Amino acid sequence: MTVEFWGVRGSIPSPGPDTVEYGGNTSCIAIRYGSHNGLIVVDAGTGIKRLGDHLVKHELPHGPIRAHLFLTHTHWDHIMGFPFFTPIFIPGSEIDVYGPVTHENETIEKIIGLQLSYRYFPVRQNELSATIRYHELKEQSFELADGMRVTTKFLNHPVLCLGYRFDYDGKSVATVYDNEPFRNLFPADPEHPDYDPALAEEGEQAAREQNAQLQEFYRASDLLIHDSQYTLQEYLAARIGWGHSPFEFAINAAHKAEVNTLVFFHHDPLRTDAELHDLLAGYRRMIKGKTRVRLVVAQEQDRITV
Repeated sequence: MTVEFWGVRGSIPSPGPDTVEYGGNTSCIAIRYGSHNGLIVVDAGTGIKRLGDHLVKHELPHGPIRAHLFLTHTHWDHIMGFPFFTPIFIPGSEIDVYGPVTHENETIEKIIGLQLSYRYFPVRQNELSATIRYHELKEQSFELADGMRVTTKFLNHPVLCLGYRFDYDGKSVATVYDNEPFRNLFPADPEHPDYDPALAEEGEQAAREQNAQLQEFYRASDLLIHDSQYTLQEYLAARIGWGHSPFEFAINAAHKAEVNTLVFFHHDPLRTDAELHDLLAGYRRMIKGKTRVRLVVAQEQDRITV
């Protein structure tokens, strides 16, 4: 399998001179696999526009475009590129769109359809020329027709969000974004007026179990693409509850799960290229000799083969 990075930024597109090296487009990766060059796309942030243009230029001349598009969740930065994904306007294209069920009982098809309404976009959903099929997912495991095994896991985010694990021919790639470490939601300070020791212990145990289950989900994966929007200092200072992970948590969890390569992903929109470069160097120094996990910062147009 080869992973291509088309959008690596979180929350909002961040173009400009300070983000040109690692990229300012929001979440979109492509996974190519097998002798038939199967195509899986994870998320439809603004990066999917360039992916679509690439497919039309280089692959459409050889036959119709067929893709499996997996949406982690429906926050704007992860779906805002879909209306600009050129293959959806081309007859013969076949796109299977997968995404999590929602609390509001609105289907993935309806949510995408809201984007493609005259209020927001000049082309309606029923005017698209491609064949598009929608699939709603919970926590489950299933196999695509070509032998790709897909496993899903609910993450900790302010809206229902799925992590994906893709297993093919003995190799595995996992995505864990957007995700915040599970934590005790009950007061743990004995001086707090609402402190209850039984509830505090129950909350601690539940958080440990959920974090352990997530590690089992991506255990021994060859490539783990993990949310790392904040440093631990930033997270503790003002970002608890925002639904994202610090670098340090991703590193520790990847080490415990015996992951081969950890890719930092979903960069903070204010994070500059220089800061990402320095953070990577610092974390590599920090773990040297302590773990076998290889650290990489996601970069647009980069490719990693497993």
